[in-house]
Amino acid sequence: MTDIILEARGLTKEFKGFKAVTDVNLKVRRGTVHALIGPNGAGKSTVFNLLTKFLTPTKGQIFYKGKDITRAKPADIALKGLVRSFQISAVFPHLSVLENIRVALQRPLGTSYCFWKSEASLHDLHHRAQELIEAVNLSSWSNHTAVELPYGRKRALEIATTLALDPEMMLLDEPLAGMGREDIAGTAALIKRVSADRTVLMVEHNLSVVAHLSDTITVLRRGEILAEGSYAVVSKDPQVMEAYMGTGAAAHA
Repeated sequence: MTDIILEARGLTKEFKGFKAVTDVNLKVRRGTVHALIGPNGAGKSTVFNLLTKFLTPTKGQIFYKGKDITRAKPADIALKGLVRSFQISAVFPHLSVLENIRVALQRPLGTSYCFWKSEASLHDLHHRAQELIEAVNLSSWSNHTAVELPYGRKRALEIATTLALDPEMMLLDEPLAGMGREDIAGTAALIKRVSADRTVLMVEHNLSVVAHLSDTITVLRRGEILAEGSYAVVSKDPQVMEAYMGTGAAAHA
């Protein structure tokens, strides 16, 4: 189907005889926000690492825009527009926000690590870097080094460096982990904005954010899909209530 941008068919991963993921079939629709949730040990991270090519499946296939990427490398799929945030970003702690984003913008040009290039040669990247800084609300932090940034701002910088690759699809691995309430609200709003013209797949534990952001939610348990649908649907599923949140908790989250 043309509206399916990422698909997994029969995805299975074994580690020395232990099946971490079993026969997972997943379809992510183009232009949506799709969340993977589940209790600890549900297989979320394994599925995510399989989809982003950090792990190779024991069985099954992965398709991106209709093409088989099961054996592709992470760098190859990133060039095709499928980018895992915090994978490519590789924030340099002692470079400024502006410099970090400009380095990320150099990646498609093949000059990411040419730190000796003249300022004039990087002038064309400056405008786009400023646009990205504004997009993630970091204008007042532009000249601060990454190591100086508060945690939430650092995550915003990481998203900005990912956006520098102009991804068609972003994969976010627990983007709100470790954040305080104020940072959560800001980063959730940022994810909402950047998802306006691209597809997002994310693993996330914060259910209120998942409910607010996601079009579709896939619930995993013991490496298998337990339920899938909108938050309104999965939050009322008795199996989800028991397996993920405790009976009755999902309906009130």
